[in-house]
Amino acid sequence: MAKVSAVQKNKHRQNLAKEYANRRMRLKAIVMDQSLPLDERFKASIRLAELPRNSARSRIRNRCEVSGRPRAYYRKLKMSRIALRELGSLGCVPGLIKSSW
Repeated sequence: MAKVSAVQKNKHRQNLAKEYANRRMRLKAIVMDQSLPLDERFKASIRLAELPRNSARSRIRNRCEVSGRPRAYYRKLKMSRIALRELGSLGCVPGLIKSSW
């Protein structure tokens, strides 16, 4: 089980990223637009830098929904390999059979 504080910090980052997504997208479009004047693009980059750092999508860490584990994460199932194995052994994941030989 991961630290509760780490899981909560990541959830906070997800909420911030969702809240500021439109603003970030608009400001990034202005910064990347070569046809606009340089001073306008510079002002947009300064406004982008003033946004909270944790509102960037790149700061979000993929974590297991079951255990909060940050490593060995399967994106399709949103869980770690350990949680997947445990739930698969219990028969809770449809279509997954634990192999044994």
